[in-house]
Amino acid sequence: MAVRALILDVDGTLAETEELHRIAFNRTFEEAGLDWVWDRELYRELLAVTGGRERIRFHAERIGAQDIDVGALHRRKTDIYGASMRPGNVTLRPGVEALLRRARAAGLDLAIGTTTSRTNVGALMQATLGADALSWFRSVRTGEDTPRKKPDPEVYRLVLADLGFPPEDCLVFEDSANGLRAAKAAGAPTVITPSIYTAEDDFAGADYIFKNLDEPFSMLTFAPGFAFHDVPPDVRDLLFHGQ
Repeated sequence: MAVRALILDVDGTLAETEELHRIAFNRTFEEAGLDWVWDRELYRELLAVTGGRERIRFHAERIGAQDIDVGALHRRKTDIYGASMRPGNVTLRPGVEALLRRARAAGLDLAIGTTTSRTNVGALMQATLGADALSWFRSVRTGEDTPRKKPDPEVYRLVLADLGFPPEDCLVFEDSANGLRAAKAAGAPTVITPSIYTAEDDFAGADYIFKNLDEPFSMLTFAPGFAFHDVPPDVRDLLFHGQ
């Protein structure tokens, strides 16, 4: 395995943005005169449904809500979420920025494969890494590029086609079981850093599992039969800071 590109999920992987999404959903519902309140327990359950628009539709159908304009609710929620993306209001997860900078210095390609919107991706990048940060990524594929959401692998297959690399030459970074299933179905080795909403997910099949990217030894798990000395040197340099 020779790593040529890193492919990253966004929500929960780059930053703990799901809580900001939850708050934006609730403000949207309140504005619309709905009595829906998604607390953390309910939102954790709803995250099994990938995609914000799909999440609203699923909830409405489950509770039998009639005449819900899912599209309008989702557009308003996106506006509210975007307004919350301000420097200082959101930060990248530990080790993420350092990893991106190490990868760029090493000449690796960067890519994004996410089911969130392109607007949300751009807002997060600008708030955390600066106005030009999106240009760091050679491929940015979002939920607007495919109707099939994770765990379907389509978004990762689109990224791989953009990059022109075989999947085994890329490392995917994810935080959820759905994301892991999508990445593995696309054939790519996968690094998991569980988020506050996915810590209880089943990550069987992940190649590496870390608490975060700044403390790789704090919760270190390898695929069956793997050991630290088996980690390819280029992966070790990226993930273990050359240790």
